[in-house]
Amino acid sequence: MSRDKEGVSRPAFSQIETRVLDYLAEFARSRGLDVWFDDGLNAHFCLSGDRDAPRYVLIGSHVDSVPSGGNYDGLAGVVAGVMCLLRLADTQEKPKLPLHVIAMRAEEGAWFGPCYIGSKVLTGQLEADELAAVHRGDRKTLADHMAACGLPVDRIRERQPLFDLGRVAVYLELHIEQGPLLIGKNIPAAAVSGIRGNIRFPDIVCHGEPGHSGAVPKAYRRDAVLAVADLLTRLDESWVTILNKGDDLVLTCGVISTDPAHHAVTRIPDEVRFSLDIRSQSPATLAEMRQLLVGEIREVSRDRKVSFELGHEAKVKPAVCDPETVERLQAAMKAAGQDPFVMASGGGHDAAVFSEAGIPSAMVFVRNRNGSHNPAEDMDVGDFMAGVEVLYQFLVAK
Repeated sequence: MSRDKEGVSRPAFSQIETRVLDYLAEFARSRGLDVWFDDGLNAHFCLSGDRDAPRYVLIGSHVDSVPSGGNYDGLAGVVAGVMCLLRLADTQEKPKLPLHVIAMRAEEGAWFGPCYIGSKVLTGQLEADELAAVHRGDRKTLADHMAACGLPVDRIRERQPLFDLGRVAVYLELHIEQGPLLIGKNIPAAAVSGIRGNIRFPDIVCHGEPGHSGAVPKAYRRDAVLAVADLLTRLDESWVTILNKGDDLVLTCGVISTDPAHHAVTRIPDEVRFSLDIRSQSPATLAEMRQLLVGEIREVSRDRKVSFELGHEAKVKPAVCDPETVERLQAAMKAAGQDPFVMASGGGHDAAVFSEAGIPSAMVFVRNRNGSHNPAEDMDVGDFMAGVEVLYQFLVAK
């Protein structure tokens, strides 16, 4: 359904994403679950009779993927929620609050730039500049793609929530761990204490001056490649300094290129486009890195005789998971026969958006080899079931 030349590709607001949601809906109906779609065209599932519950626990995640991504990032969390519903139906156990499960669109920022689009739309938090972001392929705006799918763009532009936030007592999300901590500690699952915020620049441009590679002396060069390399080296050195102070930070340049229409072995490059993704659990550290970036750009521009355009800037605040919900997840881990373990999330997740909307939110991580956002994601089914058991014990705790 979404297999690519390598891994899987489920673009946000695409026919592939829609087919995946329709498949999940058809499966859920075949098992007797109630299924509906909200105005953001996210799929919802619950036991028969629970749809109109005044308060409920919401478990969910996203179904889109990055280009050539893995099988489990996002979708495992949706499947985990559906499995909890099916088990409740089979056992006839009655949790304190009914369970709703949501399969969301458009969490990954790889397609348009902004991240968490689906949950931001749902909770009325999508910004106007995010609606104007363009698709990496066809260069149409996010608003155009939403309209083509049938979403109410006018309401989204007015930042109206597309469902009743007040009915959600708790939001939970199971997700594969995207780093090596659980592998290193030999732990199948963990509760998550918080989620890093980020500042992203998806398309920074460095402008230099072209020239002949053999004829222009160094003193006369305005080499965009060496300027970007200088900037990234400075940022990397600052990263080490910040870590040595005990602060939390990760920094990534995931996209970098010269213009293929003009670059050549014998040509001094005059333009480089690149991205920056700065993440931290500390708002102060994010602000410090933002200020440092501007200062280093000023220095490199002067020293290398180039100029930079930062372009679109996207920000997501760090999110702290609800402490009471994290404690309940630790109790659920004990009930599931696991030693409680709590960790922070380096990657971003829809749970951060629900938390920002005022909904108590927390996560369960499942051990996963080889990270995520690549075809080599390697989650053991036994570990996945351990994570599902934690969710289930949370739901049925007395």
